[in-house]
Amino acid sequence: MRGGLARGQSRRARRARYREVIEGLDALLEGEHDEVAMMATVVCELHHAFEDFDWTGFYRVVSPGLLKVGPYQGGHGCLSISFERGVCGRAARSAEVQLVDDVLADPAHIACSASTRSEIVVPVLLADGQVVAVLDVDSDRPGAFDDVDADELGAICRMLGGRLSGSCAMRAPERISR
Repeated sequence: MRGGLARGQSRRARRARYREVIEGLDALLEGEHDEVAMMATVVCELHHAFEDFDWTGFYRVVSPGLLKVGPYQGGHGCLSISFERGVCGRAARSAEVQLVDDVLADPAHIACSASTRSEIVVPVLLADGQVVAVLDVDSDRPGAFDDVDADELGAICRMLGGRLSGSCAMRAPERISR
């Protein structure tokens, strides 16, 4: 047990815990401009705040239709995920939260870890609506996530998206003049 909030806690207690995490993130990220440092801090704070967060990490958009693993905590993640594959790809494609109660029942799920039973994936958007990353949280317990997690992780990803400049996102290559 990592000291995080146990899943048996009420929705109210979980919302309060998320509020604490958000307040802490606001303070920790104040004045920070490095996108990897910001993502790593978000992942660390979330991963240790909730007992059921077995894998917590970002997949960053690095080229058209391609996600690469970013800062994460937990076991190994998939290194690359196409927008056409998996729950993370679906979240990046649709720019919508993906909540999967039972990954074994979702044919899109990519099994990066055999112990994963449920997951939530939340897109990170810039102000212009461009998806620059997705936050992926896995649990070894079926049905570990609900609308509380979707709402609160969504708020965290909106806050992060507002701080990102987009340099972690795929950019069209600039023409080189000769």
